[in-house]
Amino acid sequence: MQTQTVILSTADGDMPTYEAVPDSAPRGGVIVVQEAFGVTEHIEDVTRRFAAVGYHALAPHLYHRQGAPVLGYDRLEQALPLMGTLTRDSLLADLDAALQRLASVGLPASRVAVVGFCMGGTVAFLAAVERPIGAAVTFYGGGVVESRWKGVPALVELAPHVQAPWLGLYGDQDVSIPVEQVERLREAVADAVVPAELVRYSEAGHGFHCDARPANYHAQSAKDAWQRTLAWLEEHLD
Repeated sequence: MQTQTVILSTADGDMPTYEAVPDSAPRGGVIVVQEAFGVTEHIEDVTRRFAAVGYHALAPHLYHRQGAPVLGYDRLEQALPLMGTLTRDSLLADLDAALQRLASVGLPASRVAVVGFCMGGTVAFLAAVERPIGAAVTFYGGGVVESRWKGVPALVELAPHVQAPWLGLYGDQDVSIPVEQVERLREAVADAVVPAELVRYSEAGHGFHCDARPANYHAQSAKDAWQRTLAWLEEHLD
């Protein structure tokens, strides 16, 4: 595996992007979308995990317009204003830059998945609606019944327009995303024209996959969710 930070061009300037490339020919591409705290060491670790199983993986710094800060998990009060600067246009521009990077190494969008965590889970859902990617996976993405960003409707409103196979992974103990909202999302994607699946974990809360946050991490749920994610990618990427 080779890792590096590459600089991708966007209309709003250069975007640092953490890249992990497998030693053998990649089986596909994965865009790993950050949490509210930036491209943390945990997000970089997840990017390497995808490369370890054969994917060319990228983690773009979506806060590059604000200097690409990375915050500690105890700095939510600083993360929220940064998250609030994002818009539909900026998110899609950054996704497109990452997709172009993967296309340049022979991986078209149909062979790329977008996998996001926390706010990145919402971005992954947006990508499944707006771009012809091969698959998308949302780990506890919010904005289910209320718009999170300018130009981005609530997920339940976007659901009828999903064009990429989508997998959602949510914890029942997540106080920020109540089970009632999760079930509304399940109903909203039920009539999607592509495969869509939503899995709930009864003992997990928000951030259950993040082993860098011991108070949030739930090992059993995280293991199952990761296995489901890899199976989803294997099934749906060309």
